[in-house]
Amino acid sequence: MAGEASKDEYIKLKVVGQDNSEVHFKVKMTTSMGKLKKSYAERQGVGVATLRFLFDGKRINDDETPKLLEMEDNDVIEVGGSS
Repeated sequence: MAGEASKDEYIKLKVVGQDNSEVHFKVKMTTSMGKLKKSYAERQGVGVATLRFLFDGKRINDDETPKLLEMEDNDVIEVGGSS
């Protein structure tokens, strides 16, 4: 049974930047989007404050999680800038 729980515990997400670059993440369903955004910003060498994450056209808040947003494996998060 533990194997079944861990299977659903993680999700693969694709973050697509404004330049159409893709960064793939494997995160827990309970990981905050703020943590994911920070990790993405570090990989891209940009300030986290300059980023906005969008899922299904709606802005994602830092305290939301994949579980709360009802995300599924291989869902896409779009990145918008502040400009």
